[in-house]
Amino acid sequence: MSKTLIRGAKVLGGEAQDVLIDGETIAETGTGLSAEGAEVVEADGRVLLPGLVDLHTHLREPGREDSETVLTGTRAAAAGGYTSVFAMANTFPVADTAGVVEQVWRLGKEHGYCDVQPIGAVTVGLEGRKLAELGAMHESAAQVTVFSDDGKCVHDAVIMRRALEYVKAFGGVIAQHAQEPRLTEGAQMNEGVVSAELGLGGWPAVAEESIIARDVLLADHVGSRVHICHLSTAGSVEIVRWAKSRGIDVTAEVTPHHLLLTDELVRTYNPVYKVNPPLRTERDVMALREALADGTIDIVATDHAPHPHEDKDCEWAAAAMGMVGLETALSVVQETMVDTGLLDWAGVAERMSFTPARIGRAEGHGRPVSAGEPANLTLVDTAYRGPVDPAGFASRSRNTPYEGRELPGRVTHTWLRGKATLVDGKLT
Repeated sequence: MSKTLIRGAKVLGGEAQDVLIDGETIAETGTGLSAEGAEVVEADGRVLLPGLVDLHTHLREPGREDSETVLTGTRAAAAGGYTSVFAMANTFPVADTAGVVEQVWRLGKEHGYCDVQPIGAVTVGLEGRKLAELGAMHESAAQVTVFSDDGKCVHDAVIMRRALEYVKAFGGVIAQHAQEPRLTEGAQMNEGVVSAELGLGGWPAVAEESIIARDVLLADHVGSRVHICHLSTAGSVEIVRWAKSRGIDVTAEVTPHHLLLTDELVRTYNPVYKVNPPLRTERDVMALREALADGTIDIVATDHAPHPHEDKDCEWAAAAMGMVGLETALSVVQETMVDTGLLDWAGVAERMSFTPARIGRAEGHGRPVSAGEPANLTLVDTAYRGPVDPAGFASRSRNTPYEGRELPGRVTHTWLRGKATLVDGKLT
């Protein structure tokens, strides 16, 4: 079994120390550790974090391999510092049976750049009418614990209640895409001043907030777990904060792009800024940052949504919704949360590794950087700053809103159970 000595790393941003990897586990941490028989990585004060965990990734396979595959998506994940990703169910065919989730799970095992945990659909075909095979997916080899119709809302209250009741039996969680469909028919962007000026169909904040309010009450009534996907408004923050104050078992995520970008960018009519939920106002962005800092929002999730060139390089109304995010997420979080003083690196580890691993039950991930723990790690050069160049992405798609924008931080190394998947910024 190989050994690697990471020398002089700031673990979770603290004092510099050495970390010795032996095989798949961390053997020892401390200062002045022996390098005998080990490959040495000179960290030079870079920040060492537990491998990142993304609870919201679209890998597109099966069915849309022109956008992404499990291989290219997990390579992108490794390049971004992730060692575990949860793959959303809106594939073709939909991941609503044990057979499809096992296919995705096995593809992740074969490629080895990060662990892939499939998310099962809540309803058959994402149609919102009939519960999918939740129990069979949980009992499959993939052991699914997170279920979501992401891309579509489970808008029927009776179906949502039944789903919450069903997963309660095995400790599962329903991850809700909060969007009341009747309030967003024809919507193209956030409803507000900018949408009125541009003449684009508005997407009101209440379409998100009303579903969240309903679902936290349902979760409380049933005594089950609900997770709110890509929360995007200040009002949603207040509802989640109230629910937590009542002891309701709710968790929530925010995407990097909702922490940084606003609906003012839509004035360019560049479809790269078209996303679901839409970019909101500066007030919403500030509320999301504060909520992530104080723990109202539990985690950062990328909502990595790759699309081929032809689906985004077209007029705004016809363009697909979504942005790639795995390879830029940590940089955006550094820009919006760390460099602003809202979070330290230990707080980043909590929100991008420890907590998402706990919510999704990602075994072996989100663990402390200490002896005896699995060596799932990422090393970050936090002093780096440079422009984003999508030509160098590992993802099959290039639909990033950050092209040419200078962002801080660069992941230099990623280890999955002691095996380097990224070395000096290059995939192995």
